[in-house]
Amino acid sequence: MKLTVIIPTLNEAADIGGAIQGIKGAEVIVVDGGSTDSTRMIARGLGATVMETKRGRGLQMDEAAKRATGDVLLFLHADTILPEGWKEEIESALVDPGTIAGAFGLKIGSDHPWFRIIEAVVRLRYRAFGVIYGDQAIFARKDAFHKAGGFRKLPLMEDVDCVKRLRGLGRVRLLCGRVVTSPRRWEAGGRVRNTLKNGVVLALYLSGVSPERLYHIYYGR
Repeated sequence: MKLTVIIPTLNEAADIGGAIQGIKGAEVIVVDGGSTDSTRMIARGLGATVMETKRGRGLQMDEAAKRATGDVLLFLHADTILPEGWKEEIESALVDPGTIAGAFGLKIGSDHPWFRIIEAVVRLRYRAFGVIYGDQAIFARKDAFHKAGGFRKLPLMEDVDCVKRLRGLGRVRLLCGRVVTSPRRWEAGGRVRNTLKNGVVLALYLSGVSPERLYHIYYGR
């Protein structure tokens, strides 16, 4: 089983090295949306294949998926580190032919107690609604991913939307291992404020608001 790890980037020079160095035994494609820093240079120096596309995480990942040679695609955020044994855990899950996709548990790389609450909410969110976000390193069989329509180049909620469609094709599993992601996006605008904002956006999405409309709400554009 060949795996391809796809990492969408935009000015990720500070973190991309750690993400790539945590990957062993897989094809790595870094798909960049127009970085003005040294993201692409660092990625090439670490042996990754580097693509350049228009900006937009959903679009970037869809374009990279077309180029991937692996049987299984894993989509990794540039500020996230895969756990030890990640490849073996995926291979073990996919021994079951009915399992077509999955993701890992989430650990946020900070000792602040607020992040333990967020991690607990992530677990409860999965159990209650089956919701998985991209920072949990979503993976899927390539044929199932394309059959489901990929990320549809969506500007926001592309991860939740894709997982929802994958569930219509087969089993989606949450694995035991946990990725470690940076706390930066929670800390940038305030931990509580950003957590509540994310919750509101998810609620609006589940109630039927389009990802395009949510993008304007989330980013104020």
